[in-house]
This record gives sequence, structure tokens and C-alpha cells, in this order.
Amino acid sequence: MAAELINPILVACIIFLLLLAFVREWTKPDTAVVVAVAVLLSLGLLDSKQVLSVFSNSAPITIAALFIISAALEKTGCVAKLSQWMGGAAGQSERKLLLVIMITALVISPFINNTPVVMVLMPAVITLAARLQTSPSRFLIPLSYATILGGMMTMVGTSTNILVDGVARDMGLAPFNMFEITAPAIILGFLGLIFIYFSAPKFLPLRETLAQQFMGVSDRAFMTELFVPEKSRLAGKTLAEAKLGQAGVAVLKLFRNDEAVSSPPINTRLKVGDRLIVHSKGSTMMDLHSSDLVGLQGNTNHDLEMLRRKDAIVIEAIVGSSSRYVQRPIRDLDLLARYGIHLIAVHRKDASIGDIVDDFQLQFGDVLLVEGTPAQIKRFCENGDVFALTEGKVTAPRQHKAPIALGVMAGVMILAAFKILPIEALAIMGVAVVLATGCIRSDEAYKSIEWPLIVMIFGMLAISIAMRESGLADIVARNLLYLGEGWGPWWILLAVILLTSMTTEILSNNAVAVLMTPIVIELAQHMGVDARPFVVGVMFAASMSFATPIGYQTNTLVYSAGNYKFSDFARLGIPLNILLGIGAALLIPFFWPLVPVLTEN
Repeated sequence: MAAELINPILVACIIFLLLLAFVREWTKPDTAVVVAVAVLLSLGLLDSKQVLSVFSNSAPITIAALFIISAALEKTGCVAKLSQWMGGAAGQSERKLLLVIMITALVISPFINNTPVVMVLMPAVITLAARLQTSPSRFLIPLSYATILGGMMTMVGTSTNILVDGVARDMGLAPFNMFEITAPAIILGFLGLIFIYFSAPKFLPLRETLAQQFMGVSDRAFMTELFVPEKSRLAGKTLAEAKLGQAGVAVLKLFRNDEAVSSPPINTRLKVGDRLIVHSKGSTMMDLHSSDLVGLQGNTNHDLEMLRRKDAIVIEAIVGSSSRYVQRPIRDLDLLARYGIHLIAVHRKDASIGDIVDDFQLQFGDVLLVEGTPAQIKRFCENGDVFALTEGKVTAPRQHKAPIALGVMAGVMILAAFKILPIEALAIMGVAVVLATGCIRSDEAYKSIEWPLIVMIFGMLAISIAMRESGLADIVARNLLYLGEGWGPWWILLAVILLTSMTTEILSNNAVAVLMTPIVIELAQHMGVDARPFVVGVMFAASMSFATPIGYQTNTLVYSAGNYKFSDFARLGIPLNILLGIGAALLIPFFWPLVPVLTEN
């Protein structure tokens, strides 16, 4: 008996260390999963054929294809049109704006991946909040929650649903229909929407954005090019002595002969012929003028001549999940040389970082405060690595192709619902159409796929095989039944939902879905009841991540953008988790009865 327990114990230890790596952030999740699979291979707990078999699972391919179709909808301006509509529908009422934001997100998230939905709608929400002279923090958490609720409504609304379906198929369950989960999910969605509408104004705070914290809202910024003429009294003096190191004025670049120095230290001494690119607030530049330090070009009675002055804009931009900037030090980005923009500050979680050192590494969800001319900002945002939250938003260049992208998504959904072809085949065909018609370029398509997520999914599928083959899933299921001895199937379903939801708050929802699905199928088999309601419970619960900003990507996005604190999610999210968890447990048996399954002798 002891020998039979060795393999499941080893697999359990590896999974425990993997989950610990997720929580402690020892390394990136996809890296941690790959290492875990390698350890399982080296210990003989997986063989190469089993690992390679995960590539025959349709779920990751379907998810990747739907990322591309969602990006095509974004590039053709489909989601942006809805954000424009929100402004007109909301009027001048804060409560009405809250309702319009949530309904918009709830309606489109069942058909488009919710991460790009949040990224596209966030700038509109921030702009509309400013119009009502209130804080975006009153609306961004409800936006994230509404997209999560909407994603639960169809099989393609979130990658979690597709993934659970893929694992369940591998274990012998019939595939889920496109809209099989829609009816109960709609009820849960509107239940959640009503709760948020009445509770959010009480629980959500008014918080300043990063731009308001660092720059204020009233003083306009300028980028100025200054020249040190002959007979200047500043020749030989340091930047600090020239009052160019004071608060409100920063030297971005110094040009001397054929050399250019970015962000020169304040003890740098000026020479005749130096050109300086500085950024400053308007009031500070006026102080320099009034002190007779800076004069207009051609006027030789001043110590600095102004060659050019450009109006600068300060914007907030968020780092995307597939950005090339993630995990790269600031020095490698060289934003000033490439785009002519100045990185002022970074906001991450509960801290705003104003002193950006060269080895500082950006992460997904970081909000950058950058300054530059409108043309420079536009070029910076067009690279696809960041997404503008305030001014400088780039309009979709292919709006005339929006009907094609919409038609592709509608075709995939409808044909899959009628089982004309499997969803994975339809998704691949949809990708071919949006690429061939120019709705999205091939480089944009590759970039739209969250490759770390795809790698992690493949790895977790391999770990799921190890759980089943080692007997760990069966052991966990038996122990859960032992702990719930005397409980009926409904109470076990409620426990599964609450356990999955709580676990999702601290781990990746996709990882939790893959780990829980084989366990609940074994659990149902031991109880002799249909496994389908338990699988649906995992689907719903793995998306019910409302209490923390780390369990779901959309929560991570609005966390930094809204300048929230960790506790802001808990105050609104914990009661929402409990409400929807109990609601799901009550609804699921009406659609998938907890009936005994007859087994053949």
C-alpha cells in the first residue's frame, strides 16, 4: 500500500511547490509550470508521450484563435464604438454611468475576450469620470466585475470555460454546447449587476489617478529646447546652479558637439553651444522668464535662448500582458531616444514609483506616467506594448472592416451552437478570414496571443494527466467525500464551488480550473451522480474572482489604473463571491440535475 502512495505523494508535493511559486512570485507562472512538468518527466511520473498528448487537446488552440478574433474586433473599432455610445447614454448622472458601463461590459464580454474589452473601455471610463468631476475608481472595479460576469455566459466568453470543457472531454464527458451554460449564467450575471449597482457607491473610494498625484490638474506642461549662447553667465555653472535642477524643471537631454546625454546629472557643467531639452510646468517656465534667465531666440541679453517650445501632454498608459516591456529593465527600453518621451513615474499595486532607476523592471498592469508631444505619444502607443488610458488614444485605423470582424465572430458562435463544425475548427477558419481580409495584420495576430498563458495551459494539462494517472485525483476526491460524510450531492456541489472560488483568488483561474476538473469528475463518480453539474460549478467558480486583484487579469488591470488598494476589492468582492457562489449552487441543479448515473455491469 505504501508503494502505491509514493507516486501520488510526489505529484502532490510538486503541485504544492508549483502553487507556492505562483503565490510567492518566485518566477513567472509559465516558467514555473514548465519546470514542474520537467520534474515530473525526470521522476518518471509523466512520460514523453503523455506530455506530447496535450498538444492534441483543442482548448489551447481554440483560446489562441479566439485571442486573434478578439483582437480583430478591437483593431476594427468595434469595441471603441460602444465606448463612444457610453458617453451619450450616461448623461450627467454618476449612477447612470455606472449602470451603462456594467451593461455594456456584460453584453459584449460573452463574445470577446474580456481582457481587451477592459483595456479598450478603460480610457472611455476615465474620460467620462473626469467629465462628471469624479474619480475613475468609482467605476473601474465594476467594469472588471461586469466583464467577468459576461464571460461566464458562453463557452468562448473566457478561456476558463474552454479549458474546463477540454479537460472534461479528455475524461470522457460529452462536449459542452456553445450556449449550454448561458441561461444560469445570465441569471447570475444580472444578480451580480444588481448587487454591484447598489453596493459599489458605498464600498468604492474616491482615489486620485497617478497623473493627478504627480502633475496636478491645472498647470500645463511644456517641452522646451534651450541654447547656451556666447557670453552666457551660465557657462561653467552646473545645472543646479542654473536653476535647471529645481522642482518643476527636468533636463531630458543635453546635446554637446556630436554627443547626446540623456537625463544628465545636476552637477553637469554647462558650456557655450550646449543645447538642452527640458520639460517643465508652465508656471515654472514663467518664473525663469521673469528672472531674466531665459529669452527668445535672437535676443543676446539672456543666458539661455529658447529655440523651440512644444506643448507637451502627460498621459497614463498601462502595460499589456503580451507587452515586450514586461520583465525588461528601463535602460533597455530607451524611451527617450526611441520616441522622444519622458517616463515620469510608474504605479504598481499600492506604491507609486517616482524615482525610476535603470534596472527597474516593468510588469503586466503597471501604469506609466509619460510626457511628450501628441505626435510622440501617438507613435509610442501605436507600438502595441502599452495602451493609453487618458489622452493620446489612437483611433482604430480599419473601421470600415468592422462588419467583417463582427460577421466572423457571429459566424463562429452560431455555427458552433448548431454543431455544424467543432468550435476549434470554426475558430481557426475565423482567424483565416480576419487575416485574409486585413482586419488584423499577421504581426498583430501573433502579438495578440498571450503566449505565456498558452504555455501555462499546455503545462497544466500535462500536470492534470499526472494527477489522474498517479491516482492523486482519486485520492483527493475520496478524502473530500470523507470530510463531507453524510452530506448530500448538493452540499458537496456548494463546497466545490466555494473551494474553487477561494482558490482562484490567489492562483491563476486557468490553473485552478485544470486542477479541479479531474477531481470533481472523480468525486461525482464516487457518489454515483452525473459529473456535469460539478464541472459547470468549476467553470462558474473559477471565474468568480472578485475579492482580490490578482486572481483575474481584468482585476489586475484596473488595480493599478484606478489606484486601488487591495482592501477595495475585498470589501465589494467577498460578499459578491458568497452571493454568486450560493446562487450558482441553487441554479445548477435546475439545469443539470444531480441524478444517479446507471453503470453497466
